Amino acid sequence: MKAIRRFTVRPVLPEPLRPLSDLARNLRWSWHAETRDLFQSVDPERWAASGGDPVRLLGSVPPARLADLAQDRRFLRRLAAVAGDLNDYMTGERWYQAQPDELPAAIAYFSPEFGITAALPQYSGGLGILAGDHLKAASDLGVPLIGVGLLYRHGYFRQTLSRDGWQQEHYPVLDPNELPVVLLEEPDGTPARVALALPGGRQLHARIWLAQVGRVPLLMLDSDVEENDLGERGVTDRLYGGGSEHRLLQEMLLGIGGVRAVRTYCRLTGHPTPEVFHTNEGHAGFLGLERIAELCAEGLDFDSALESVRAGTVFTTHTPVPAGIDRFDRELVARHFGPDAELPRIDVERVLKLGMETYPGGEPNLFNMAVMGLRLAQRANGVSLLHGNVSREMFSGLWPGFDADEVPITSVTNGVHAPTWVAPEVFRLGARQVGVHRAEDALTVGGSDRWDAVADIPDQEIWELRRGLREQLVTEVRERLRASWRQRGAGTAELGWIDGVLDPDVLTIGFARRVPSYKRLTLMLRDRDRLMDLLLHPERPIQIVVAGKAHPADDGGKRLVQELVRFADDPRVRHRIVFLPDYGMGMAQKLYPGCDIWLNNPLRPLEACGTSGMKAALNGCLNLSVLDGWWDEWFQPDFGWAVPTADGVGTDPDHRDDVEAAALYDLLEQRVTPRFYERGGQSGLPDRWIEMVRQTLSLLGPKVLAGRMVREYVERLYAPAALSHRSMGPDAARDLAEWKTRVRAAWPGVTVDHVETSASEALAELGTTLGLRVRVGLGELGPDDVEVQAVSGRVDEEDHIADAAVVPLKPVGSPGQDGRWVYEGPLSLDRTGPFGYTVRILPAHRLLASSAELGLVAGPSEELVEAAGLLMR
Repeated sequence: MKAIRRFTVRPVLPEPLRPLSDLARNLRWSWHAETRDLFQSVDPERWAASGGDPVRLLGSVPPARLADLAQDRRFLRRLAAVAGDLNDYMTGERWYQAQPDELPAAIAYFSPEFGITAALPQYSGGLGILAGDHLKAASDLGVPLIGVGLLYRHGYFRQTLSRDGWQQEHYPVLDPNELPVVLLEEPDGTPARVALALPGGRQLHARIWLAQVGRVPLLMLDSDVEENDLGERGVTDRLYGGGSEHRLLQEMLLGIGGVRAVRTYCRLTGHPTPEVFHTNEGHAGFLGLERIAELCAEGLDFDSALESVRAGTVFTTHTPVPAGIDRFDRELVARHFGPDAELPRIDVERVLKLGMETYPGGEPNLFNMAVMGLRLAQRANGVSLLHGNVSREMFSGLWPGFDADEVPITSVTNGVHAPTWVAPEVFRLGARQVGVHRAEDALTVGGSDRWDAVADIPDQEIWELRRGLREQLVTEVRERLRASWRQRGAGTAELGWIDGVLDPDVLTIGFARRVPSYKRLTLMLRDRDRLMDLLLHPERPIQIVVAGKAHPADDGGKRLVQELVRFADDPRVRHRIVFLPDYGMGMAQKLYPGCDIWLNNPLRPLEACGTSGMKAALNGCLNLSVLDGWWDEWFQPDFGWAVPTADGVGTDPDHRDDVEAAALYDLLEQRVTPRFYERGGQSGLPDRWIEMVRQTLSLLGPKVLAGRMVREYVERLYAPAALSHRSMGPDAARDLAEWKTRVRAAWPGVTVDHVETSASEALAELGTTLGLRVRVGLGELGPDDVEVQAVSGRVDEEDHIADAAVVPLKPVGSPGQDGRWVYEGPLSLDRTGPFGYTVRILPAHRLLASSAELGLVAGPSEELVEAAGLLMR
C-alpha cells in the first residue's frame, strides 16, 4: 500500500544529548573529523547506513540506545568537548578578525549550486563544489560571508547504467525536513517568505531554508510552497533542468529573490548588511537589478543607482566558451520585467540594455547573463591565470579600442578546501610531524610557500601511506561495482569476477568529472590496442578508475559514457579498468586519495580551472594533465607530467585527438610506469616516485588551498569593493553618473592631433630618454576629465606593441587659441630591438576602478600614424 501523506518524525533527544542536534545541524561536521567520529560512535552500523549523515542517523537511532548514551559518562565527556570546540570555532577570532578595519562588514556570495556535503545534494559539478569550498574556507578564516542559492527538490540527478551501458537518470525527491537545514522563521513562528511578481498578476513565492556551514549561513530559496500554482512550485524542482523560461525564473529567483532573502535574514538575525555582493557565474546576475531597484525606491535615478551597485559588486566567470553562458531571447526577458511583472519602476529597455550583446560578433537579440554580470560589476575575475587571458579575449568586445590584455578582468586561481578533501590518514601523517593545530592551520589558513616538514617524513611511511590508500580504494571500487552490476540486472552468480578487480600494488589512474565533449572522456580509448597493452603489461601494468555524469539532455555525452563502459565490460580488461556510476562527493572523497595519477585531458584552453587534480595532489597523487587551467600555471616536472597539445596541427579535431592520445600513451609507457615500478638500491622502494609525491605535497599543497583563494578574494577584490561601496554615497553616485553621461556625449570631440619627439633619427641607444610633445583636442572636456598617455614597448612586424609600458603625460599651460591642449612627458628607451610608441587619451575619474571602465579611448588618426612611422628599430 502507498501512503497518501508523508511526515518526518524527529527523535526527542534526552536532555544530556541535546548538543547532538546542534552538531548535526552545523555542516562543519562534514569537514571536522572529531565530530564525525562522535556521531559514528552513536551507532556504527546506522552511521554507515545513513551515508555519514548525522540528521538521518539521529532519526534512526532507537530510543533505548539514546537513553543508554544519556547515561554514558565517557560519551557525554566527548560530546561536551566536541560541542565546546564548535562553540570556540563559531565565536573565536580567526584570520579575518586580525586584519585591518577597512574590510567589509559582510559579503553576500550567490551561486546556483553549492557542494557542501553528499548529505545536501545541491550540486552538479565543479562550479558547485568550488562554491561549497569557498563557503567552508570563508568560515575557517572568519570571513563574514552569507551564501545564497536555491533548494532543488530533486537536486541533480542520480546516475545508473542500463545493461548495455547507457546512462539512466533518476530524480529522488528530497524532503527538506530530512536534510541538514532549518526554515528561516519570522518572530511569530511563521516561515519567512520572499515573492516575485510574474506576468499576468501572478506571484512566485518562496520560503528560505538555512544551512549553517560552520560560521557561514547559506540561504536556500524553495518555491515548493502551497501559495504557488503547480508551475511555480516546480521552479526549484531540479538543478539545470527545464527550458528557457524555467531557467530564467530560477535565475530571477536566485538573483532578485536572493537579495530579498538576504535582507530578510539580516532583519531577523541582526547580521551585518553586506557591503559587497559576489556573483559566482552569470546565473545570479539579476541581483544587481534588485539592488538598483532598492536604491531607486530611496530616490536615486537609475544611472546613479547603477554606479552605486557596480561599486560593491564582484563578478566571477567560470566559462571559457560562449556556449557555456546562459542566454535568453530578448522578448522572454522583456515579458518578465516592467509594469506588469517584476521591478515595475524600472524601464524594461534599461534592463535589456544591460544584457544585450551590442558589440561586434554578438547576437543583438539575445540577453547574455555573463554580459549583464560584467556590466553590473566594477570588478571581475576568471579562475586561473590562463582563464583570465581567455576571458579577457572572449569579452573584449565590451571594451572596444583596448587590447585584450587591458580588459579589466583579473584572475584568482581556484583552490580546494583541504579539510574536506584530505584523507584522514594523510592528515594524521602531517599532524605527527608538526602537531594537530599547526597541521590544521596549514590546511585552512595557509600562507606559507612550502610545507617543509614533509621533507622529514621517511620514504617508508610515505610509501606505506600511499599503498594503504590504494588498498582502501580497491575495496571501495569493488563494493560500488558490485552494486552497479546488480542495478544493471546481473545476478550474484555472475559477479564472482569482481573479487579480482584492481590490485593494491598496481599503478592506479583516476579520471572523474562531468562529461561534456571538451573534457574528452574517451581520449584514452583512441588506440585500444595500446591501452590494452598498458593495462595488461606483464611487469608494469596500470589500472584505471573512471567516473562521470553526462547532462541528461546531452546524448553525445551519454554515448561517450556508453563507449567507455562497453570497453570496461570487456572480460579481458575488466579487472583493470572500471566505470563507477553516480559520481558525487561521497565517491570523490575515496577516489582522490587512492589514485597514484590523476588524469586530465581537456581540449586546451577550454578548462577554466579544473580543481579535481588539486584535491588529488593534496593526498600525494601526481597529476598527468594537458597544460590547461591551474596546471598550466603551476606545473613543474617535480610533481607531475604535462601532456603535449597539438595546438598547431590545424582544426581537424580527429587528428588533434590522435596526436594527443599518442602523446599520452608515450608518457605512460616511457616515463610514468617505469618511474612507479623502478626500485631503489637498499630500500627496495620507488625512490624517485616517492620524491615526486613529497614535492607534490610540499610545493603544490600550499598553492591549491581554498584558504589561499579566499584570502586573495578578500585582499584583491572584496576589500577594494568595500572601499568603493563606501565612497559611492548617493551624491558621489550622482556625480559619477552625470560625469559619465557628459564624457560619453563629448567623446567624439576628443582627438590626438600632433605628436613629436626630441629624436632626430630612428636609431638610439638603450637607456636614452626622449622628450614627447603632444597636441590634443578635448572638445567639451577638460584636463581633469582625461588622462593622456604614452604607450611604448617592443613591436612586432605589424607594429603591434607588446608588454607595453604606460606613462602619463602632463598638460602644459592653457589651451591655445584653437582650443587645443599641449601635453609633455618623457619616453624611456628601456628595451633593445624594434621599439615603438603611441599616444592615447582615456577618461579619468577618481571613482573609476579601471581606466578602461567606460570602453572609451582616443588615439592618433591613421594619417598621423603613417606620417609618424616607427620610432626605433
